Formats: sequence, C-alpha cells, structure tokens
Amino acid sequence: MAGIIVDDRPYQVDERENLLQACLSLGFNLPYFCWHPALGSVGACRQCAVKQFRDERDREGRLVMACMTSAADGTRISIEDPEAKTFRASVIEWMMANHPHDCPVCDEGGECHLQDMTVMTGHTYRRYRFTKRTFRNQNLGPFITHEMNRCIQCYRCVRLYRNYAGGRDFDAFGSRNHVYFGRHEDGTLENEFSGNLIEVCPTGVFDDKTLMPHYTRKWDLQTAPSVCAHCSLGCNTIAGERYGTLRRILNRYHSEVNGYFLCDRGRFGYGFVNNERRIRRPIFRSNRHDQTIPMDKDMILRELGSLLADKPSRIIGIGSPRASLESNFALRELVGPERFSLGLSARDAGLNSLILDILRRGPASSASIHDVEQADAVLVLGEDPVNTAPRLALAVRQSVRQQPMQLVDKLDIPRWHDAAVREATHAQPGPLFIAAPHSSWFADIATETYHGAPDDLAALGFAVAHELDHASPTATPSPTIRSLAERIAAALRQAARPVILSGTACKSEAVIQSAANVAWALCKIGTPAKLCYCLPESNSLGLAILGGKNLEDAFSVVKNGAADTVLILENDLYRRADTLSVDTFLKTASKVIILDHLEHDTTAKADVLLPAGTFAESDGTLVNSEGRAQRFYQVFPVEGDIQESWRWIRDLAVASEHPGQSNMAAWNRLDDVVAALANAIPAFQRLAEVAPPETFRIVGQKVPRQTHRFTGRTAMHAPLIMHEPKPVEDADSPLAFSMEGYLGQPPSPLITHYWSPRWNSVQALNKFQSDVGGPLRHEMPGVRLIESSDKRTVTYFSEAPQLFQIRDDGWLILPWYQIFGSEELSARASVMAERIPEPALMLHPEDAATLRFKADEQAEFMLDNKSHRVPVKLNAAVPRGTAALTIVSGFTDAVLPTWSPLIRVPEP
Repeated sequence: MAGIIVDDRPYQVDERENLLQACLSLGFNLPYFCWHPALGSVGACRQCAVKQFRDERDREGRLVMACMTSAADGTRISIEDPEAKTFRASVIEWMMANHPHDCPVCDEGGECHLQDMTVMTGHTYRRYRFTKRTFRNQNLGPFITHEMNRCIQCYRCVRLYRNYAGGRDFDAFGSRNHVYFGRHEDGTLENEFSGNLIEVCPTGVFDDKTLMPHYTRKWDLQTAPSVCAHCSLGCNTIAGERYGTLRRILNRYHSEVNGYFLCDRGRFGYGFVNNERRIRRPIFRSNRHDQTIPMDKDMILRELGSLLADKPSRIIGIGSPRASLESNFALRELVGPERFSLGLSARDAGLNSLILDILRRGPASSASIHDVEQADAVLVLGEDPVNTAPRLALAVRQSVRQQPMQLVDKLDIPRWHDAAVREATHAQPGPLFIAAPHSSWFADIATETYHGAPDDLAALGFAVAHELDHASPTATPSPTIRSLAERIAAALRQAARPVILSGTACKSEAVIQSAANVAWALCKIGTPAKLCYCLPESNSLGLAILGGKNLEDAFSVVKNGAADTVLILENDLYRRADTLSVDTFLKTASKVIILDHLEHDTTAKADVLLPAGTFAESDGTLVNSEGRAQRFYQVFPVEGDIQESWRWIRDLAVASEHPGQSNMAAWNRLDDVVAALANAIPAFQRLAEVAPPETFRIVGQKVPRQTHRFTGRTAMHAPLIMHEPKPVEDADSPLAFSMEGYLGQPPSPLITHYWSPRWNSVQALNKFQSDVGGPLRHEMPGVRLIESSDKRTVTYFSEAPQLFQIRDDGWLILPWYQIFGSEELSARASVMAERIPEPALMLHPEDAATLRFKADEQAEFMLDNKSHRVPVKLNAAVPRGTAALTIVSGFTDAVLPTWSPLIRVPEP
C-alpha cells in the first residue's frame, strides 16, 4: 500500500494503480474518457487532469494526467485546484466543439458518460460558433449502429477491438485533424466481441441496433439480474424489458466470470424470447394430432391430472441441460429418480459425467474465466472455445500477456501503462499451444498450432503428460507428436499458473482424459495447474450433478412397455439422438407431454404442450462449467398461462394427487424448491447461499427492478385501466416489479442496474466496486459446488488411444461449431440470420484433389440415415481423412463424429 495526499487529506491506496484508478476507488468524482480498467491507460483525452505538488511547501504545482501518473507513496495532488478544474472544463469544451446538439434524440441520452462528465466539469455554455466537423456513418452489420459525429476521439473502441479482442477489420483512420473510427468500407464487423463497443464507447457513436426496432429510453427499461443461457460459462447479464418485450442485454460485472465483457451471441441472442413461434398457451391435441384444442390452465390441469392419476408408475420424465436446476429437480420428484432421464444420449451424458468425476477426484481445480486470463501458459486441447464458449476465448487471448509481464516488471513499467507495456514486450505473446481438429481463432497469437483428428489430439495430450511425469501412460506417438509434446511440456513446466483447456467439442472421452492427465502431472511435480472444461449448454454440469438415466434408457423403457406416458422438459430430442430412434420413441408412447417455450421438431409430435417461461420470465439456478451455481431472475411478469416449468410440474403433481404431492404442494416459492433440492441431494446443500432468499429486505424494502426515473406507469396501462394498477407481487425473489424500494447498493446477485449520483452510464459500475477493476461490494459470487481433491496420489487415465488411421472407404465427419447458428436458442433470434453461415463441408485440399472436388461444388454424404448435399470448402487446417461439417441450419452433432463416403455431385 502507498500513502497519498488528496486535497490535503491522507489516504491509503494500492501502489500498483495509477492516480485515476486510486481516486475512483476512494470514491472521488474525477472525470475521464480514454481510461478503462480492462484496457489500461494511454492518456488520449486529457480529461483526468489534477494538480500535483512536490511537497507541502509547493504552492504552484503542475498539471498531470491522473491516468498516466503512478499512485506512488507520498504523492500529493489536488482534484479541486482551480487550475485543474478549469483545465478539465476546457477539455470538455473543445471536445464539445464538434459534438452535435442532439442529446434529446440521441440513443445514448440519459445513459451517456459524456453527459455525466460534462455536468461534472461544470461546462454549460458553448462559445464555438463555426461549422462543425461531420462524418459519414457506416453500416456495421445487424448488431451495432454507427454515428461518427458523436465521436470524441478517446480511442477506447479501437483499443478494445484490435488490442483486446484481436479484431482486424476496424481501425482508426486519420488525416490532418480528422480521425475516423470504423471499417475500411461498409460491412459487418467480423469480431465475435464487437458488441462490447456499445458499453465501452463513452458517447453514442456505437449503440445497440437490436434495440432500435423497439427503442425505449434506457431509464424506462425494467431490468433484472440474469445469467446468459447460450453456453456453459454462466456470464452475468442485465436483461431489460418494456411493454412485455425483452429489449436488450447488458453485461453485469462479475470479477471471477465475465468481468466487463460479453460475446455477441450472449448480448444479441435474446430475440428468441420475442419469437413468433413462442408457445404462449396450453394446447391439447386429440386423436393423435387430428385436432388441436387450445385450453386454459385449469382445463389442461384437470385433463392431465386424471390422466397421470390413472398410471403414476408408467410415466417417465426427460430433463434438459438448458432448463434450471429447480425445474429438472421438480420433474425428478414427480416421476421418481429411477424414471428420470437427463435428456442426453449415453455418449453425451457420459462425457459430462466424466468431466464431473475429473473435477471432483483430481488434484487440479476447475478454472474460472478470470483464472484463464491470469494464466501464464495455456494448452487448448481438442476444443474450439470461440465457437463453443466464446467469452473463454477472449480470456485466453488475455492470458498471452501474462508471461511477458515479467519483463515489464523488471523494467519497472507500471502494468496499467498500456502503450509502454506493448512497446516493451513488442506485443510478443506468452506460451499458448493449440491442438484442435481444424483452424483456430488464435492463429495470430499461438506459440504453436497442431491440427489432428480427435485420437491424434488425445495422443498428444497423453504424450505431454508422459513428458511431465513418466508415470503417466502414453501410446506410441508419431515423431511429430513426440517432438511437439516435449516443447509443450517444457513451457508448462516453467509456468507458475498453467491452465489446460479442453471440452466436449470432439465428442471424445480420450481427449478429456488426456487433458486431465496433463493437469494432474503438473500438480504432481508441484505446479498448481488448473483445468478448464467447456460443456455444451448452460446447465450441463448442473444436470450431471443431479444425475439420472440417459435417453437410450428412456427409449428402452417405453419400447418394453414399462412406461407409456412421457413428460419432456424444455428439450428437442431430435438434437440429442438419431431421428429414427426419436421417431420410434414418440410414436410408441401413448401420451407425450412437453413443457417448453419454443416450437421445434419434438413439440410437433406432442399430444399436450404447456407454455414454459424463458429465462426472462422465470427464476432459477444454473451451474456453469467451473461448477459455480448462479441465480437468474424474472425480468417481467407475464400474462396468460406462461409460468416456470417447475410450477407446471408442481401443479401437475397436485392435480394428479401424486404420492409425492403433499411435499410438492408446499412449493409456493422458489426458495421452497431450493430447500427441497438441497435436502434431497447432498451436492446441493449450499444452494441456498447462491443468492439472498425471497425474505431478504434492506431497511424493510425490496430491490426495485425499475429505475427511479422510470416513466409512463399510468400511461402504459391506459387502454386497460385509468389509474395506476398495483405492481405484481414477486413471491420468488427480493426484487420488486416497481420503482419503489431500496435505492442503495444491494448484494451483487440483486443488482438490477448501475447508477450512482452524477453517474448515469454503465461507468457507474465504479461506484459498486470496493476497488475499481476488482470485486463488487457486497459480492456474492455464487457457490462453487465442485472442489478438487487434496489427495497427493494421482491415478492417471491409462487408455491412450491409437493414432488416427485414414480410411479408403470414407471420411470421418467432425462437427464444426459456429458461434452464430450452432446454439439452439440464439439461432431463433431474427437478428442472427445475417450472421449464421450457410452449411458447408470443410475438406483438406489434398483430400479434395483426391476426390476431384473443386471449391463450392456439392458433396453428398450420409448422416443420420439420410443423404445430404452441401457445398465443399477447402481448408488446409482440416486433417487429412476428416471433414468438418458446420453445425447450422438443421444439422446437429447428435450422431457426429461418423464415417461416410463423400460423393461429388456433378454440376447440372
């Protein structure tokens, strides 16, 4: 710690910080633009000027930029010095000289950092009377608007896009006194994290284009804390609603998970909530779908209650990795543990269970996203994180800066000094090794990249573990694999915080096991390695902890006649198993009841459809890929019969007088389900600690979902009622569907929006952190349900696979996931259509030459007992003997990898 003097008062601060960060952490209102906690300092805007004095006798001092000055011990500064205040006001004035006078119509109005800083500096009158500099705006694609006339040249956007996220199609273009931030030509921003420009930009240059069709002022949005449903990472979000329509997603800061940033899929994929194919009322289909009969809730419960009461032991339940813990548990309680299926194939359920077992019994703990960012060596083994867990890929990109920081520290350069750090390290990345089945997003920063079939990747992992600890078994690797393994092992051995990243993308147990062996070997030799596994969906690991049968077991039970009624929870079975098996299963069952919020191929075969709430219309708990349980909250009350899946299941239990209904009938609140779950399954004993209970109050008040500036509460209901109706009561959380409530800072799981006096933009987050850039005040970061074993003995996996063999009769078709289009829910957002690629089959050029394929010619292959035709794309990163199929537009990974001949389809 260092002692500094601010306006003649002493304070203790972190000497590793600059003065701006230190002052903000102390609670001072010091204006700034170009600095960002995640991006560091470049001193571009000159807005954070303060007066620095040599000692107490110095009366003159000098102006310095707080963001470019270290918080060294004994530093004496003044924020309130008249010269400093005048200088800061003049900086605002020259920025505003070319800024348009459009605050009342600006999309950013009321949530604008420039507005806040202008008021903070006291600048109120414009003396500039000449022609303003203007620019032409660009079409940057479906996600982001562009209004360059509002730019103040802070350079945050280009530093985020290029330096932090690795984008290359966006830059700063300058000529004389004109600086333009955009692309070289109109076109969609290609980087997968472009949406963060919206929150990073301090003005309205970049804004959320998905909000524009149903725009509303930001303070009129009803918001709630949520968790992203589009991958297994559990990024924290703030979801905003108006008039019953979900309208935007913002990042919700979590120091251990997503930090300041989201991927574009998580930010813009919310449109499925508003999809026209939503299931909004119960539907009963009689005579095997000959007649569709809409029913209200009471009618359908009476119908189903009598049906279920007649044969309680002939019902099976099929859960879902995208449904909450509470809903899956409710289904398990209704049908019984022995008749509860996870809704996953034996292979996929086995992969998830294997990862759970590895994280529980091994010495390597699971890594958070923050752990990956801080890693000084990373091995990515068989995973494609930018497409399967995008925010993790951004963390890997930051990890390559960690080892070069040792040189920065030796040169006594502050780590926050971004330009000096990049100059000293020459932007040379630290150790990052990529072993994947096809091309990698990390090509520009990877130390080495190896492309191979899953068996070859697993062989590499086993070889690396053997190099680290000869007690670890290995197959006989090729000379290429052995040499690469030696180099990877040497780099990992020298690291202080290595991370091994793998997952289920290859659908290979051997790849997952080999990653575990590498991490365990590092732990055995004294290096505290961590494991990071990517799983397919938002609650994949939570479902594995809950436990249950696989889909094949469920198919067998119905086929054998032991059950004839199926209750399916938020699951499209055609994405889980081959079409023939699912068709047979649904036809054999006498009654198929489905709880879901979107129509899909499985709902088309249902006898009964019950409308379930999406993440925005319900409360629940998800367990992310590191084993962290987190709570998401209902954003807005819904009209009609839509309700949480667990409430539908409770109502079915009560209506059918199910043997367990006496307990389930008492489930009136989410906390009741959580308590029952924690009592029934020991692994969830701490689940109540995830977030405050419904009874939690601060000075007797709930936390409001609406801002204190929320408007139109009477007008928005005017067509229905002439006075303001009473807000809907929320029985499941300490949040209120109102603007009344506690206006201070609640515990972190209950933060509905960021606001503080004089800070209306997302930069108000600074006021919620105990130290800017660090954990939140009153932080409840969720509960880690999995901790590594402290056993010193390591039992390695011993079944190292044989090397991949090319076959003459076919090619091994592997899944190639896409950030846009592969994930089920976000693919239903209309805005995603422009970003979802067309189906294609990637082939190595030499394989294409053997088959006499040319680029874009049609290839015919067999998949799921059907013949398919897609265009061929040539890609030298695809291993010989394999082909990579893009998982979009109806293609799933249910039966992949698989072997198939490839037949060239002649052009007509």
